[in-house]
Amino acid sequence: MDVHNVNLLISAVSPAQYPKTGYPEIALVGRSNVGKSSLTNVLINRKNYAHTSNQPGKTQTLNFYEVEDSLYFVDVPGYGYARVSKAEREKWGNMIETYLTQRPQLKGVIMLIDGRHDLTQDDKQMAEWLAYFDVPRLVVATKMDKIAGGKWNKQASMIHKAIDVNNDDLVMFSAKTKAGKDQVWNWIENQIK
Repeated sequence: MDVHNVNLLISAVSPAQYPKTGYPEIALVGRSNVGKSSLTNVLINRKNYAHTSNQPGKTQTLNFYEVEDSLYFVDVPGYGYARVSKAEREKWGNMIETYLTQRPQLKGVIMLIDGRHDLTQDDKQMAEWLAYFDVPRLVVATKMDKIAGGKWNKQASMIHKAIDVNNDDLVMFSAKTKAGKDQVWNWIENQIK
């Protein structure tokens, strides 16, 4: 999709605040600082529309980005960030679970993992959780420009061993080089047909 119009419509914490337009939604989940904002910016052809931060735990709401008056990207708070209180993590967890299990407009989840490292326990739990609730998901390994191209297959193999994902649902991605952008868009377009 060639994106010209984007609007951060609302930052929501409860279903009463979700958009009422009925557009299909694609959620982006992953650890804090895994690259959700960077992926969003690449997909919408913007430099800094979705704010990136060096400080983990900045996203604390469900941020609905309206794309081309036909679709929402929903940036979900990052998981696995230790400096947030247990009560705050539980509140986020409930907000995220409510959205991911009860939103009929949700057509799929892009689960981002750091392609440079082994999956964390939180990554594995999220993958299992999405599988349990039968939520369509695309796994996107980020920051792949930091790994030599000859080692990408090794990283992909490591991901396959850690979680159950087929080749069509795994994309090696770099915000810097834009590698994987077209594959991610192809998956999104298939989900929202």
